[in-house]
Amino acid sequence: MRPRDVPVVRELALFVGMEEANFATLVNAAYLQRFPPQVQLITEGDSPDFLYVIVEGSIEVFARSNRRRTTIDIFRPVATFVLAAVLMDAPYLMSGQTLERSRLLMIPAEDIRLMMEQDAEFARAIVRELATRDRSMIKALKNQKLRTGIERLANYILREHEEQGSHGSLTLCIDKQTLAALLGMTPESLSRAFATLAPYGVDVHGPDIRLSKLDDLERLAKPNTLIDG
Repeated sequence: MRPRDVPVVRELALFVGMEEANFATLVNAAYLQRFPPQVQLITEGDSPDFLYVIVEGSIEVFARSNRRRTTIDIFRPVATFVLAAVLMDAPYLMSGQTLERSRLLMIPAEDIRLMMEQDAEFARAIVRELATRDRSMIKALKNQKLRTGIERLANYILREHEEQGSHGSLTLCIDKQTLAALLGMTPESLSRAFATLAPYGVDVHGPDIRLSKLDDLERLAKPNTLIDG
């Protein structure tokens, strides 16, 4: 890793509390690299070589079975992915690729397992990261099982609107095919869902969405902090 990159990594939540000597040992074997869009980083079923930490960009994790493909999640900074596989030295349960130009910290998996035994604060940070991911997956499962496709789309739009800080508009950060898979829908059902939301003020033009009836959309979506928070 280049010396100028070290302060950036040091401030990440996983490493900020580590002892200085342990942090130096860990980053000496690490790489901070940029990747273009659509680069596959990991493949379902392979054994983990690195822990990935997303510093910039976004990563789609997905899985395939019986000629079907589905998006599991979209990870954005600052987050790890495949942490559980690294800690257990177990095969990846999903594949992962960049969705846009991304900068990733790559730390050898064996070094992560060794350092977790040596640095108590690093071990606590790992537990916090796993707990955060566990809660996120439970929320995603509740979203899939307790809502219709139209309700999932409506809540997705509201979350993106809030995160982008816009006023009555937003831009989809992923293509609609990926969005459909993320929401557990087919592209055709997603298209119909967008049409169903038109009376609720959802006006779609490619990736750009204008929202003219936010109160009506919220009444339909019924946001829940135990799912969407």
